[in-house]
Amino acid sequence: MFSLDYFMEERNSSVMKPLPVGGYASIFFSCVGGPKTLEINISINGESRTFDVEPRTLLVHLLRDDAGLTGTHVACETSICGACTVLIDGKAVKSCTVLAAQAQGCEVTTIEGLADGDQLHPLQEQFWEKHGLQCGFCTPGMILTANQLIASNSDPTDEEIRHGIEGNICRCTGYQNIVDAISAAAAQMRD
Repeated sequence: MFSLDYFMEERNSSVMKPLPVGGYASIFFSCVGGPKTLEINISINGESRTFDVEPRTLLVHLLRDDAGLTGTHVACETSICGACTVLIDGKAVKSCTVLAAQAQGCEVTTIEGLADGDQLHPLQEQFWEKHGLQCGFCTPGMILTANQLIASNSDPTDEEIRHGIEGNICRCTGYQNIVDAISAAAAQMRD
């Protein structure tokens, strides 16, 4: 039996909470007579967007296939690697485990929305400067995870940074340059 990992218990709740299949979940997994598509409204990178999606559509696929935002990567599709990380209402979430319909009414920020026009976000800038990327596949998820970390702790230690990004896998860098980049970005953001 499929169960939802997270569902917004209340529209105004900022915490994703586990719920059993049934209740709200029955809206999405009704086998007979359920909706073929749902109309959802999501603010993506500050722009209000409306989509018609199948109830089973994952947020990662909506972002890539329907919104054309390919910076959110698909890799493991099991929430292990973190390549699909986005911010939902400022919280880092692995979008391969979130139904698109769960983002109804939320603000979703992808790596494309982090920069301010041509001005890179300090995290993007420091990943570039400190060589915190090699192939770049994990970079969007790492940056968005680090963004939440710095939002909650403006002066993280190296140990706190390593703990904060432990849900994101990089197969290239050995992590030290990523830690250095996040530390430098946190310092830049404090100034």
